[in-house]
Amino acid sequence: MHRRPFLLALLALLALGTLAPTTAGAAADLDFPGATVDQWHGHARRRFQFEGAEAWVVIPATPLPGNPWSWCLMFPDAFTERCAAPALVARGFHHAFLDVGNTFGSPAAVAKLARFHDELVRRGLSPRPALIGISRGSLYAHRFAADHPDKVSVIYGDAGVCDIRSWPGGVVAGRKGKGSAGDWAEVKKLYGFADDAAALAWTGNPVDTLAPLAQAGVALIHVVGDADDVVPPEENGLVVAERYRALGGTVVVIHKPGIGHHPHGLDDPTPVVEFVIRHASLE
Repeated sequence: MHRRPFLLALLALLALGTLAPTTAGAAADLDFPGATVDQWHGHARRRFQFEGAEAWVVIPATPLPGNPWSWCLMFPDAFTERCAAPALVARGFHHAFLDVGNTFGSPAAVAKLARFHDELVRRGLSPRPALIGISRGSLYAHRFAADHPDKVSVIYGDAGVCDIRSWPGGVVAGRKGKGSAGDWAEVKKLYGFADDAAALAWTGNPVDTLAPLAQAGVALIHVVGDADDVVPPEENGLVVAERYRALGGTVVVIHKPGIGHHPHGLDDPTPVVEFVIRHASLE
């Protein structure tokens, strides 16, 4: 006999919006202490310090439910319009960056990236962002994903380094790329490799650590310049694609005939944008 008054009261609460929102509809809390606000490609950006490093998050005008986000691991201002991020923000994605320096996805860098990820998720962003790995940034993206496959939905690699033996280790005999002697020395130092032999024997390269990603359903899209002699696709992105397909993973490769390492991205990044949206975790 009391159902009708109860239902009327419930409907009134819903109409007034006094019930607590669901997690999927909640706005992210990105008011970090000391944050400043500026503009990034026409969108509001909050800049702040995270564990002493520069960090920022771009906030879309109308965030998608679940607060999905893209995350550029390095070179966030290189060929930006061509590399999908502004278009993703326009479609409702947040977009983030943490500066961990020129550290080649080393263990210390990945650990810091993981803490940053967890903080953004705690503040309301999706648990499984889409990672953007431009050039050596793909080392960071794949190294993070290999250690934390449940924290990634998509990896977009653009002329991406997927094997340190190729870049910067092209200086080592048998590799096609130009390599970089200085960066090769830094890789060995940051990873703690005793010498060339130890670095060459390492089995933690992105080309070697794909099984956890396939098992977690991470989708990969690689954009490669077929004439790239800095990060040769046949030693990097194409190896990843071949091995990922063999593992049953979802992978797409977009070729740029006659194009070298630069420019990154695509004249029209729509194929990458649509791929990311299709495969991003929006829960």
